[in-house]
Amino acid sequence: MHKTQSEKKSIALALGGGAVLGAAHVGVLKALDELGIGVCAVAGTSIGSFVAALHAFGKSWQEIEAAALELDWLDLSGLTLSQYGVLSNKKFGGVVSDLLGRQRIEHAAIPLSMIATDIATGEMVVMREGDVASAVMASSCVPGVFKPVELDGRMLVDGVLVENVPLSPLRECQNLPLVCVNLMGGHRFSRPDNIVGLLLNAFYCTLQKTTTLQIGDADLVIEPDIGDFSLVETSQIPELIEAGYQSSLPVLRAFYHSVDEKSDVKL
Repeated sequence: MHKTQSEKKSIALALGGGAVLGAAHVGVLKALDELGIGVCAVAGTSIGSFVAALHAFGKSWQEIEAAALELDWLDLSGLTLSQYGVLSNKKFGGVVSDLLGRQRIEHAAIPLSMIATDIATGEMVVMREGDVASAVMASSCVPGVFKPVELDGRMLVDGVLVENVPLSPLRECQNLPLVCVNLMGGHRFSRPDNIVGLLLNAFYCTLQKTTTLQIGDADLVIEPDIGDFSLVETSQIPELIEAGYQSSLPVLRAFYHSVDEKSDVKL
């Protein structure tokens, strides 16, 4: 069955984790906007949950860019007395609330899913309902650094441990191309300068091969050319946004050109 052009120009989008590298997601949203490609469902893990939430509640890529440029990694955390972590990421939740107000996931304009890990059971938790800010905090809660987020009786930490690029919540979108952004696909690790960098290296170096397997059935995998960027250096955010845009624009354009040429392509 032939699809209309408007149907061809809609996707389900999965935004993966990668700490500060998540700024590249903003560049991908810019490319989507330029090409007239709409997002009909979005999922996010870790920093991807932050970008996904803002997009799902109607923030433009320009507004998300402005928010990203104001983010300060050190300003998003505060000391805590918990035995489970040195810092709390409550300030990150505060940033989300400041940008969106107090919102619930199920009220998003675009269907939204966010991934966290139940550190007590090892299970993946897909958050499709509840407080948006709390869900973003849970999805991006680096274990060992941040105090786990208690939510609905679960002890939740960063979703990168179970599904760094959250394609699984989108597989029910059978009539949409599944497009995912893997920030860590070509990442080259470097010597960490602090405990945060050490833990991020430890998590992500073990996830690269697993992620490749998890996203094998995606219709399009975007891996921005950001391999040499740091996971923690916020001064590089403008360059990351531009790299995300420059890397994704030709890939997305070529993908939709092939869709136009093949009426039997999976959509």
